[in-house]
Amino acid sequence: MPRGLSELEARTMAMVQNRQIQQIRTGDLVRLLGITAEQERKALSRMARSGLAVRVRRGLYLFPAVLPLGGRWSPGEALALTTLIQDRDGQFQICGPNAFHRYGWDEQVPNRIYAYNNRISGDRSVGKVELTLIRVTDNRLGDTEVVTSPDKIDLIYSSRARSLVDAVHDWSRFNSLPRAFGWIRNDLAESRISTVDLVDAALNFGNQGALRRIGYLLAELPKRQKNLARLIPVRLIMRLEKALRSSSSTIPWIPTIAKRGQVNKRWGLVVNGTIPSAT
Repeated sequence: MPRGLSELEARTMAMVQNRQIQQIRTGDLVRLLGITAEQERKALSRMARSGLAVRVRRGLYLFPAVLPLGGRWSPGEALALTTLIQDRDGQFQICGPNAFHRYGWDEQVPNRIYAYNNRISGDRSVGKVELTLIRVTDNRLGDTEVVTSPDKIDLIYSSRARSLVDAVHDWSRFNSLPRAFGWIRNDLAESRISTVDLVDAALNFGNQGALRRIGYLLAELPKRQKNLARLIPVRLIMRLEKALRSSSSTIPWIPTIAKRGQVNKRWGLVVNGTIPSAT
């Protein structure tokens, strides 16, 4: 046992190690070790301060599967995220910058985890893990794939097509336009996604702004890159067009620059930029 542990803390560490318990809730030590609630509170508080445990929220602590050899322990990203969301009986999917990096569109490694979920909103910290949790309705969750983390925990990621739609739909949060237009072009040209999957994801998870921008992009790409014509059937573009609500207002093609340019009435856009070049 690490030096400086009280008898109660040593008993707690031995118990969680022997029983292979990683989560301890208020009342667990009272029941398992036969101590008082005040003794439990003080022990958990001190162990969290010393780095032998991590406080997830008030009344819930994580313990290491293996005692750290000196220094402070912190859970991995997978354990931190799944514990926080499962504690609220919720669902999540990792999105935004983490998905953009995973699929090779952005080389920058995010310093926090971004996740859509149906329980928690805002920034959270679990040990050294920083999380940005974006609460959405249940129908905004879906179109995912499962990835097993190095510590054997299943993580849910937004799919490749869904992540491209998120990059257009949630551009202000993820700072992803106009880069996402190039990602879509390249993924279609290199058959990493199908137009069917992209359109389905847009219809299921995109707002009206995303439908307009993606629809315009798909309509214009074959004019600039002939080999894309067979990959982007007109019937799929029409599916997006039919999903648009009637509106006399226009939005900018690229929302991060001035709204000046030619008006495209079909998609309700001010075309204030160019179609990105293939890479």
